[in-house]
Amino acid sequence: MAAERIGRLAGKVAIVTGGARGIGAAEARLLASEGAAVAILDMRDDLGEAVVAELVAAGGEALYRHLDVTSEPSWQQAVAAIEAWKGHIDILVNTAGINVRGPLGTVALADWNQVLAVNLTGPMLGMKHVAPAMARAGGGAIVNITSNVSLIPSRGASYTASKWGLRGLSKTAALEFAAQKITVNTVCPGVVPTDLNRGQPYLETTAAATPLGRIATADAIAAAVLFLGSYEARFITGVDISVDGRFV
Repeated sequence: MAAERIGRLAGKVAIVTGGARGIGAAEARLLASEGAAVAILDMRDDLGEAVVAELVAAGGEALYRHLDVTSEPSWQQAVAAIEAWKGHIDILVNTAGINVRGPLGTVALADWNQVLAVNLTGPMLGMKHVAPAMARAGGGAIVNITSNVSLIPSRGASYTASKWGLRGLSKTAALEFAAQKITVNTVCPGVVPTDLNRGQPYLETTAAATPLGRIATADAIAAAVLFLGSYEARFITGVDISVDGRFV
């Protein structure tokens, strides 16, 4: 009889924001398949509960909580609930994000503020409140999902600014949290087909312009997150991993 496989994240507790669909859901599924107990934090309660039910049906441990990433009290309550659930937090994946497209010359201030609130302030609050829990557990790994537009000049004022800002913030966090044995890294996806952009013509043109001849899948992004959250990456911090087929 074959020995039961022990996952790379057995005994770990992971938080995935934006885990109800798309890239976040792929990350939650992969982390759970490798043995992590996964807390999915999102605002799409129906979809989040469905992913949790799927993970539990597959034999995993999972929890869903409604979270507004821009709310500090919401983060505080979520961290307390997850520590009460499993006693520790080992991995934080900040995936939740939005994009309001438009050039700098026409960007509405309300749109600018909302994109930065979700894409930059949200991860900041997550790191601020999860890092102490990780320190209590002896260390941990934070993975922030940015974008390959955080590596090059790009159109789209608010989104690009938020992702460049998150890259910089991640490097600051890597320095500040190192003494607590917490690593902080970013994954920079290229274009990934999700329910939000499926069927858009730019997917085909991007694939044609990518040296590997295709665009990434959500599973490819999740694989990079798994590596950075695993024991193998314990001495890697402050780096950006581009997952875009060398498009940039």
